[in-house]
Amino acid sequence: MNRILVIRLSALGDVVMASGLIPALRQLHPQAHLAWLVEPAAAPLLRHNPRLDEVIVWPRGEWQALWRQRRLPELWRRARDFRRELKSRRFDLVIDAQGLLKSAVWARLTGAPRRISLIGHEGSHRLMTERAVPPPNPTKPIGNEYRFLAKYLGAPASSFQLDLALGAAARDTAAGRLQAAGAVGRFAALCPFTTRPQKHWFEDRWAALALRLKQAGLVPVLLGGPSDAEAAARITAAAPGAVNLAGALKLDETAAAIARCSVLIGVDTGLTHMGTALKVPTVALFGSTRPYLDARTPTTRIMYERLDCSPCHRHPTCDDRFDCMRLHSVDAVYAQALGLLEAQP
Repeated sequence: MNRILVIRLSALGDVVMASGLIPALRQLHPQAHLAWLVEPAAAPLLRHNPRLDEVIVWPRGEWQALWRQRRLPELWRRARDFRRELKSRRFDLVIDAQGLLKSAVWARLTGAPRRISLIGHEGSHRLMTERAVPPPNPTKPIGNEYRFLAKYLGAPASSFQLDLALGAAARDTAAGRLQAAGAVGRFAALCPFTTRPQKHWFEDRWAALALRLKQAGLVPVLLGGPSDAEAAARITAAAPGAVNLAGALKLDETAAAIARCSVLIGVDTGLTHMGTALKVPTVALFGSTRPYLDARTPTTRIMYERLDCSPCHRHPTCDDRFDCMRLHSVDAVYAQALGLLEAQP
């Protein structure tokens, strides 16, 4: 196998969890040209990885803007050129680790003779030559479906390890921003934000937790994207001494900041999964979703209390009370974080 393409276009957390395919494929095909097709938002998580030969970015947002502006000839030209570029790479194997129609279309347009779909939602498997469907796994380890895919390809189980690489420039920028903000020495990374409110813990509890951490000698640092800055400001206003870096760091810089923290506490969001991937002490708060129950590392503790209605994913039935997340008390979360810190050498 000379040329391999992995397609996982979007969802930061899933890109993190699918990153375990990189060392698995490297062990199977050490001399192969290994590429990854991704959308711009998640590309910084892959660009610094020395085990990838190429990161190909599909500028989906730019194309959507052309569509809205009715600049259809320009859109057609870009789509044609992008397809030609993909096909010119002559991939032998394409792995659609997203399993959606948008990812399968690109897999099909590569012209690769072997194309494998993971699960194959939206009928996308019909554009592929093979379909890999993982059986139910009650232990639900992190990246379960991607682990199955690696096994399907013939990789040993031990070769699947989440694989995030950090660039030197991102490390330097993160270190400078943390120092300028007063987060020197031990600090706790707080990652409260996601795109779905039913996955959130509550702002007053984050503020109370931040105060407890501060009293324990840890600077609480809130991390997130630009859209999270306002909520982060409310939390830090209620927790004197907490630092708001939401929106102040790029994605790869945020990953570099996470790598420096003493402990990370977060909900079901890509930043929390980065903590697990980077093997920093991590407390993960799950409720309406539970992407994994076994993080495959002793440095991550998962807090999840099953209710009859959970996990409800995108269809909560609790009238926005989010009872599953209310079960996580500040005392319990703080105790888990402290236990992780005490367990560190």
